[in-house]
Amino acid sequence: MPELKRLHAEHAPAVLAFELANRAYFAASIPDRGDDFFDQFTARYSALLAEQDSGLCAFHVLVAEDGSILGRFNLVDIEHADHSAVLGYRVAQHATGHGLATATVLELCGLAGSRYGLRTLRAATTHENTASRRVLTKAGFVPVGPAGPDDLSGKTGTWFQRDVVQQRQS
Repeated sequence: MPELKRLHAEHAPAVLAFELANRAYFAASIPDRGDDFFDQFTARYSALLAEQDSGLCAFHVLVAEDGSILGRFNLVDIEHADHSAVLGYRVAQHATGHGLATATVLELCGLAGSRYGLRTLRAATTHENTASRRVLTKAGFVPVGPAGPDDLSGKTGTWFQRDVVQQRQS
């Protein structure tokens, strides 16, 4: 059974393998990360972990039983003042179409309230990314307005939002 885990240093090799194996698949619906992402992966990964340690982001990976990464599910731009964050995710091509993204987004919504004390999550997706729009809708997100080129790396789309129950753990 896949398990959602907070991103740690030991996930680096599996995350890199995930990104490389799915690069063309991701680039078909979202902007490609570019060669620099892969050339500078170690430094960028360390920067992500530092950003997570600062409390501005919470990065997660969905880990298969064999240790491979099935998806990345992230809370970014955490605003502690208004208890909100932006949700982002990507799932391996071979793992799509089985409800895994929806189930994991729902799990992360629960963690957003219980572990991170958040009340509201937002997510933007392009008009062309029907799979992502479907995941967000199934997970209880509702459209709240247009997402512009600055939000979606040059493309346009829609912002979605969902309230999460805040049950901060002590």
